[in-house]
Amino acid sequence: MHAKEILIEAYGRVREEVRAAVEGLDADGLAARPAAGTNSVAWLVWHLTRVQDDHLADAFGHEQVWLSEGWEERFGLGLPRADTGYGHSAAQVAKVRVADGALLTGYFDAVHERTLRSLRELTAADLDRVVDERWDPPVTLGVRLVSVLSDDLQHAGQAAYARGLLRSP
Repeated sequence: MHAKEILIEAYGRVREEVRAAVEGLDADGLAARPAAGTNSVAWLVWHLTRVQDDHLADAFGHEQVWLSEGWEERFGLGLPRADTGYGHSAAQVAKVRVADGALLTGYFDAVHERTLRSLRELTAADLDRVVDERWDPPVTLGVRLVSVLSDDLQHAGQAAYARGLLRSP
């Protein structure tokens, strides 16, 4: 198995976890927060998708799906166009509210498909290409792909946990 096949498989796991966290929740369930100061399922899924979209668009040199396919307008959150959720206050987390989980999974699926197209075109040499020189050592594409994957899986797990807390008696 080549590295790109492992990455494709791993990013597919994120998709499975996102769908499981969102499936069957109505608008109130998606927006509910298990305790004060915590994140909702909607915010967690939106955030992990925004990070994947933002970071991989930058790494692969294409426009974010959020902007190019009109997802920002469909969500209508009233947040800055480039916002990915980093450092959000409780009030900002509360702004991430959707009427239907299909909006979240639709955006995620669009980003996922863009990610898969990019991954399928990878060569082994591409993974060593530096994509961010703001760090020491500079970040390669391979490192960026793994860091986004790690972040996505953590937030998908948090969404699953939040969902479980909301559904428990």
